[in-house]
This record gives sequence, structure tokens and C-alpha cells, in this order.
Amino acid sequence: MPGAASLGMRAARTGALFALFIGILIAPAKAADDHHAIWHRLLQAHVKPVSDGNSTAVDYAGMRASRDQLDRYLSALAQVSKADFERWSEPAQLAFLINAYNAHTVALILTAYPDLDSIRELGGWFSSPWEQAIAPLLGKTRTLDDIEHEMIREHYHEPRIHFAVNCASIGCPALRREAYTGDALEQQLSDQTRQFLRDRSRNRIEGNTLRVSKIFNWYGDDFTTGWRGIDSLSAFLARYRDALGLTDAQTQALRSGELDIGFLPYDWALNDTR
Repeated sequence: MPGAASLGMRAARTGALFALFIGILIAPAKAADDHHAIWHRLLQAHVKPVSDGNSTAVDYAGMRASRDQLDRYLSALAQVSKADFERWSEPAQLAFLINAYNAHTVALILTAYPDLDSIRELGGWFSSPWEQAIAPLLGKTRTLDDIEHEMIREHYHEPRIHFAVNCASIGCPALRREAYTGDALEQQLSDQTRQFLRDRSRNRIEGNTLRVSKIFNWYGDDFTTGWRGIDSLSAFLARYRDALGLTDAQTQALRSGELDIGFLPYDWALNDTR
């Protein structure tokens, strides 16, 4: 029968092996999140809360003055290999892609700022700003559409990304004042969704109609795919009744189809601090 000392040594070895195993699991996610430190500092410095804190505006002049830092960040993203990316957890991958989309959008605005009033002015005769190959990422030069539709929407089936990716317009959800990370992604997406739905310039009750952002019209199918058991836009909106300010009666009417859903015009003006 083993003695107490022998049992203690075995317990110590088991504990060490367990700690090593956990470290191996955690290390890739931490390495993924470490890429975003520069972007986090830029957001903290140059993104300002507006609309009672439910949205933000970007100090693009400040971003332009820090362009060397932004370029360093985009270069670091470009150095990430597809093999490394695929070793990360899904939350770390998704955080990486959301940050990449938002940072490349800011960089695109800076190519013409301050001489533009909307991102749509950056499109050419044959392509929109979202169809320009501007983002070296995971071995290819991508467009913003590639990142959003092929890399994010096609693979992750997470409807709340529509409140995280930012198209540099007032109608967009807020550009978050911190980088997304794998460790915090669930809380960040939940917070972004509620923040957006609380903004009455984008989502509000008018009589017997719940008028919501045009985003819910453009990407309506993303809210019907069974995310967390939700298979309809009305069920998704009812889940966030508190953020929308719905009464019990309005929530019941929404769930039963008795409350109409309408879509508000989208404001494409630049989300800057001027």
C-alpha cells in the first residue's frame, strides 16, 4: 500500500500535468487575443460615445495622426497564417475577423478623409467600397465583403455580428471602444446587441409597429437560423424586449405576429466627430 509521501508525489505530478494541459489549451487563445493590443489602444484614444452612450463617433483625424500604429496592427494581422488561425477557438477566430473588418474599414476611410461625407463615396464605377481588395488576411488579399459574408457569416452563424462589424456610418451599430477578444466575445456581443437596440434613433415603437434598423431587413435570414432556438426575427427581437422598451402586451403581440415590424431609413453619413 503506497505511503502518504508517494501519494503526495503522484498528486503533485497529476496536478502539474493538468496545469500543463490547461496551459496548452489556453495558450492559443491568449496568443490570438494578444494580436489586438494596438487596435485596442487606438479605439480607446479615438472613439467617442454619443447618443447617450448607445453609439459612438470616430475621431478620424486622430486615427490619421496615429496611422503608423494602425498600419502596424494591419501588418500584424496579415502575418497570421491560416494554420495558426485554425488552431484558435471559434470565439478567438471570430474576434480576429471582426477586428480585421473594423480596422480595415477605418483604414479605407483614411484614404480620403476629411474629403468625404460617406463611405459610399469611395466606390468606383464598377465596384462598391466593400468590393475593393484592400485587406491582406490569411494568405489572400480580401475585400470587406469577403470578410463579412464569406469568412464570418458563412462559417459562424452568429447573428449578433451585425452589431459588431462597423461600416463607418451613423446608421451602423457602434464601433466598440475596445478590441474584441476570444475570452470576452460572448459578453461583448451581448452588450453590443443591447446597446444598439436601446438606441431609439434606430429602433422604436410607433403605434402598432415596431420600427427597427434596416439591418434587420438586409440580413433577416441570419435571425431565423435557429440561433439559441430562435427561428424568426420577431422571436429574436422579443428576446431583447427590455432593450427595446417593450411592455408585456407589446412583447406578446410581437411573438404572436400582431405587432407589425417596419424598417427605418439607414443613415449613410460618416460616423465621425466633426
